[in-house]
Amino acid sequence: MTDILSPRPQVLDPAELESALRLANIPVLLAVTFQLTGDRIWLSDRYRPTRSAGMDENLTGGLSEKTRDEVRRGALAAVKAWNSGAPPAVPRPEGELLLELLAFVNGEDVPAEYEPMMAELLGHRPVTSPVPPPRPDRRTKVLVIGAGVAGLLSSLRLREAGVDHMVVEKNERVGGGWWENTYPGCGVDTPSHLYSFSFEPHPWSTFFGKRDEVQAYLEAFADRHDLRRGIVFGTEVTDLEYTAADGTWTATLRAADGTETTTRADAVISAVGVLNRPKVPDLPGRDGFRGEAFHSARWPAGIDLAGRRVAVVGSGASAMQIVPAVAGTPASLTVFQRSPQWIAHNADYFRPVDPGVHRLMEHVPYYRRWYRAKLNWIFNDRVHPSLEIDPDWDTDGRSVNAVNDGHRRFYTRYVERQLRDRPDLLAKCLPDYPPFGKRMLLDNGWYAALCREDVRLVTEGVRAFTPTGLVDTAGEHHEADVVVLATGFESTRYLHPMRVRGRSGRLLGEVWGEHDARAYLGMTVPDFPNLFLLSGPNTGLGHGGSFFTIVEWQVRYVVEALGLLDANGLRTMECRADVCASYNEAVDAAHAKLVWVHPKMTNWYRNAAGRVVAASPWRIVDYFTMTRHVDPADFVWTNAG
Repeated sequence: MTDILSPRPQVLDPAELESALRLANIPVLLAVTFQLTGDRIWLSDRYRPTRSAGMDENLTGGLSEKTRDEVRRGALAAVKAWNSGAPPAVPRPEGELLLELLAFVNGEDVPAEYEPMMAELLGHRPVTSPVPPPRPDRRTKVLVIGAGVAGLLSSLRLREAGVDHMVVEKNERVGGGWWENTYPGCGVDTPSHLYSFSFEPHPWSTFFGKRDEVQAYLEAFADRHDLRRGIVFGTEVTDLEYTAADGTWTATLRAADGTETTTRADAVISAVGVLNRPKVPDLPGRDGFRGEAFHSARWPAGIDLAGRRVAVVGSGASAMQIVPAVAGTPASLTVFQRSPQWIAHNADYFRPVDPGVHRLMEHVPYYRRWYRAKLNWIFNDRVHPSLEIDPDWDTDGRSVNAVNDGHRRFYTRYVERQLRDRPDLLAKCLPDYPPFGKRMLLDNGWYAALCREDVRLVTEGVRAFTPTGLVDTAGEHHEADVVVLATGFESTRYLHPMRVRGRSGRLLGEVWGEHDARAYLGMTVPDFPNLFLLSGPNTGLGHGGSFFTIVEWQVRYVVEALGLLDANGLRTMECRADVCASYNEAVDAAHAKLVWVHPKMTNWYRNAAGRVVAASPWRIVDYFTMTRHVDPADFVWTNAG
């Protein structure tokens, strides 16, 4: 990553640099030029960018072509001077100056509470733990369960801290959900430059990464850091049991051939994720279906849909990627929609990343960090105020506040434009619940696919399989040769189906109930010492943001916790029951004021009782602040026994 702390990269040829600057994000380039020159002319009203509309990256900043050329020329001169050895005038803007820059680049005020987080994201003020990492001679052994994004990062950070650890992965490869989900169209709904480790950039080929490239990124990450040698593949943890006498965990491991062994660890990090256990509806008649039926996360390799009658059950994120990707290949495509989705247009969804942009990232100082910081602002907390229920607002349940109603009108116009020639579809596709009541999806050709003559949208539920298709809840039969169950995951059954027994002998599933998981900061649970959950309850990002960002903070928190054990010569730490209870009371109180509890819709964040279990109620900046350091007062510390 190019910045003042990195070695100077190979200097671009001036003509090549000038060409690359033609592709630059203008607001980002203004921040870069100011840092290099210190000249406040670049922060004047003449160059002030407009606020980006929606989730657009605001490439031009709303400036005229003439003004953009002035910015490019100024940046060219500044980068040339830097290449010649001139030091940057403002290497690490912080405090009021950083807030001024953030507001300028984004075209809107950025509250002061964001300064610490953004200073860290920009590399201006790296967070250092007040606690030394665990000592290698302590010989603490940690078991990490899962080798997806969270498990790989845990392994890297534990190794850097000198902590002995083993990673157990149920699959044959790293990647977790990205290894398992191979369905057509699979990809991310977060910009690629956010959906990656902050310290491990990648020259993404598209603005929104597709499954194969994300999986390749994780494979390369594991290889680059030599992580595979510490991973036991093809092995699942079925049971965890805590022994109070010596403060250790015993894990039962089951290999692919059914062989079971045990291993002991001083601490356990669960990195099993949330969206990895398919939720398969128990529909009568499936055994008698003569065609092929499978969950979207278990897409059969080599299946040919050409000329066949295909039914997709579901219209959520997976279905929305599958349907446009396969439309036109089957003889017919029937989509069963339980409820319509709010869908946002994004012109960048299929946009390839020009090689010149990669050169900007690699050769222009500060550019990558500012670009990522700008995306963080657009895709993170910016939308959060529109989720907050205004008790005095009333639009027949169609929105929750004035800003949210503005979003409703904006997205309604988009749906109406897409379906202007299909009033029958418009009636089926326009939600009657507030925007962001479910995670906002991006239009990747969904409406265009629904408008095809060989595609049919059914708004009835599925009642049963028949030998030749599906019967809907209205009694109509739909012929099908292939049924894709895009029915989501067991998002409220954390650690399922693992059996975890704590200090008192109770199973974690008994403590929580089957669908009502609760943890302090989503990471620790009373009665379960030295057990850390990554992507635990109430840490999912419903309003936006990157999973990678949250995981980096959680792993930092866990490694600091292990360091505290070592620094104090202790063996176990256990979250205080009152701390956990108070935290979850605050979680529930915050959720009660947010759109996800709105009575007009269901979503995968909530359990059957209506409690939000999966999504976080907090803004990204709130969670950053909460997890920045471990507070020893939140835990009971012992030498075990």
